[in-house]
Amino acid sequence: MTPPRERKAPAPSRERIVAGAADMISRRGLSATSIREMAKHAKAPLGSTYHYFPEGKQQLATEAVRYTGEWVSRRLRKELEAGPVEGLRAFLSLWRKIVVDSDFHAGCPVLAVAIEEPQTDEIPPPLEAAAEVFTEWENLLATSLRTHGTPPAQAAQLATLVLAAVEGTVALCRARRTIQPLDDTAHQLEELIANAVRNP
Repeated sequence: MTPPRERKAPAPSRERIVAGAADMISRRGLSATSIREMAKHAKAPLGSTYHYFPEGKQQLATEAVRYTGEWVSRRLRKELEAGPVEGLRAFLSLWRKIVVDSDFHAGCPVLAVAIEEPQTDEIPPPLEAAAEVFTEWENLLATSLRTHGTPPAQAAQLATLVLAAVEGTVALCRARRTIQPLDDTAHQLEELIANAVRNP
């Protein structure tokens, strides 16, 4: 009698590894996180991780930033169809959930990559990806504001303010271990946007 064959565990998907890397970076930053730790966090063998990302940590981090960017952009596009205030609420809701569900340990992986000093004079791919993601989020917000009557220059400036305020407030919430800064920022930003739409 032959012993039963052991079932092989399914190989971790590329997306699962990328999502795990994004979560790890959101908690510890990029410099403090090795590709081995990213793989472990995603419950993926190191070999599988290098199979999908042969260029190593920088490639995986770049994909993690883009993954986060696309995930947020999809939600923003959907909610902005109802207007800029609804889009803002959705944007805030995403980060509120991440901060609260992680007990204030996780923030935005895009910001985490953006604030780290590059090790060389060349701009690393993850930082380039972070700049592209921030630009995409700003453009989505600005387009919605323009569509609802805000002059183009004001719409662009207000979109930048929203992005900077929300990203900075997420950091405040993590430092203070309270969600109150996000609630306060939400109230003020909603008023600014409502006034910009009402009084273009």
